Parts: sequence; C-alpha cells; structure tokens
Amino acid sequence: MHKINLAEKLSQFSSHWDPHVVASYNDNDIMVVKFQGEYAFHQHATTDDFFLVLEGSVTMDYDNAPSVTFGPGELVIVPKGQIHRPRAEQEVKVLLIEPKGEPNSGDSDTPPAPKPHI
Repeated sequence: MHKINLAEKLSQFSSHWDPHVVASYNDNDIMVVKFQGEYAFHQHATTDDFFLVLEGSVTMDYDNAPSVTFGPGELVIVPKGQIHRPRAEQEVKVLLIEPKGEPNSGDSDTPPAPKPHI
C-alpha cells in the first residue's frame, strides 16, 4: 500500500511504444508509455483498450468511424474488436490498462513482448 508517482516512473525511460508496468490489479497491468508517430492499425479481439493521456495529445484513428483527438486528463476506451491506431505528432505520455499478457498488437497468435516493471 504505497503511492505511485507517474511522472517519476515516466522519467525512468525514453523509449517510444514501449509500455512499462507500474502496478497491477485484478489480473490487469497498469502501464505508462511514451510515443510519437503512429502505431499500426490493429484490434484486440477479447478486450477493450484503455488510453488516458497524461501529457500531450493523441489521435485515435478507426477503420469505420471518425478519428478522435484527446489530451491531458481525457481518456478513450476502444471497444474490443474495433480496428484502431493511436498516433501523436509530438511525444505523448499515456497511462494504459490491459489484461496481463495482452500483446500490444492485439494479435493473439503472437506472444506478447515483455513489458518491464518499474
């Protein structure tokens, strides 16, 4: 039972598209990530995707709906099965919540990349 300082955790790495686990609860990983540019379009067949912007601005593109841009203190939950792509023109800092072991790409046939715990 302790507090977690997200700014301090984010200061520990500089890589992009590399989520770091800061806490876990109920079989979910709470992660922080930095990114810039765009991720590939993908979907998660069995789980929603949670994005909370801490700093910067993210645009979430969808294959069949208008894009949504959101900033600090705003969140987007992408429903399971929805094809989407996060992107950011400038570096952004985001809090993610996903079930443990969920691949970033949503491809359940691909083993998830290791997510460092900090």
